[in-house]
Amino acid sequence: MTSLRTISGIGPATETDMICAGIPDAETLRALGAHDAYARMIAKGTRPHFIGYYALHMALQGRPWNDCKGAEKESLRTRFDALLASDTPDRPSNDLARFLSDMGLA
Repeated sequence: MTSLRTISGIGPATETDMICAGIPDAETLRALGAHDAYARMIAKGTRPHFIGYYALHMALQGRPWNDCKGAEKESLRTRFDALLASDTPDRPSNDLARFLSDMGLA
């Protein structure tokens, strides 16, 4: 198991969110891919943000986050918007719901 932090662009907060979403290591993240990993993170309560989404894509390609431009960025925006519009019934709607879910009470 290789630490998530070995992937350039993944810091401590993202690592924590990934571990909470069941993504414990770099191998699991690479196997899932950025889109599915981000979907898991959102489902576990990570606040969705487009920059985080495309930065994760760039990180898995070994590219800096700000390398995403033009048609590539537009394509990722379309996928991100579709992800947010998808049905994610287990996504907590607020902090209390997330806390209850994390405690196994909801």
